[in-house]
Amino acid sequence: MRLGLRVPQTGRNVATKENIVSLAKQAEEAGLYSLWVLERLIWPLSPKDKYSGTTDGRFPEDWQFIFDPIETLTFAASNTSKILLGTSVIDMLFHNPVILARRFATLDVLSEGRVIAGCGIGWSKDEYEVSNVTLEGRSKRADEYVQILEKIWTDDIIEFRGQFYNIPPSRIGPKPLQKPHVPIYLGGYSQKTFARIASYANGWICTIQDSLDQVKSNICKLKEECRKVNRDFDEINIAAILYPRIMDSVDKRGGLNQRKTRKLMNGDIDQVGDDILEIKDIGVDQAILNYNRSPISNNIGAMIKLTKKLWKFVR
Repeated sequence: MRLGLRVPQTGRNVATKENIVSLAKQAEEAGLYSLWVLERLIWPLSPKDKYSGTTDGRFPEDWQFIFDPIETLTFAASNTSKILLGTSVIDMLFHNPVILARRFATLDVLSEGRVIAGCGIGWSKDEYEVSNVTLEGRSKRADEYVQILEKIWTDDIIEFRGQFYNIPPSRIGPKPLQKPHVPIYLGGYSQKTFARIASYANGWICTIQDSLDQVKSNICKLKEECRKVNRDFDEINIAAILYPRIMDSVDKRGGLNQRKTRKLMNGDIDQVGDDILEIKDIGVDQAILNYNRSPISNNIGAMIKLTKKLWKFVR
């Protein structure tokens, strides 16, 4: 399993130039595989769609201050030379596909071929509203969008006529350094998302927090969609966002030592290491460790040290 880190991109006290440079350089020196960023457009005071990751449905507090994903990765690229650079995820429907394709291609050229284009279709009604994009037909729109990205990155003359997007015969450059194109990973959990991945994408990005049961079920759904289109499932890379929380001492006399009562990725180093090993065993190829809301969110050295310890369980 390969390990990556979420860049300190959110939160006024955490998202700083110094932290981004420090994490990027130390992660590369440690031999880690990748750096990742997310995208959020606004922090609605009264969200129309509740966020499932908080008890009250409000967006996480650190999302009130967030650097742009591609600009952040461009800055990280200028301070590194080997580590991969991924988005997990950009909500593609909020962007013009030609502009987003060129931004990814530009970053790929400037980083010398290190980009992973992680995209999703979003879930927040507030963000759809502020983007002036309708929720209707978003799945079909996403199908066209992914095909356009690939065409722009691979074809000399690009022409596309669809229900939602149209491109007259044109030349669009630059082309990515990676061939045949920048890897496309898609986030999401619907059957339509899995069908889209099987037909057009290189990977799936998910979040694992409380249980592995749903992830196992979704992997089975993705395998079935690959079978339908005669796609080799082994060509699909699975990346999972994880939230490790290491405790210096864990009371193993009680139920906390039992996986049925202990929250996934919470515990001492051995317990969390065993969790990562179990996640690897169900078919996850990459783990994206997110420490941004942990007690060490502003301690880059501690993040790197802890990640190196966890890496030993899955190398």
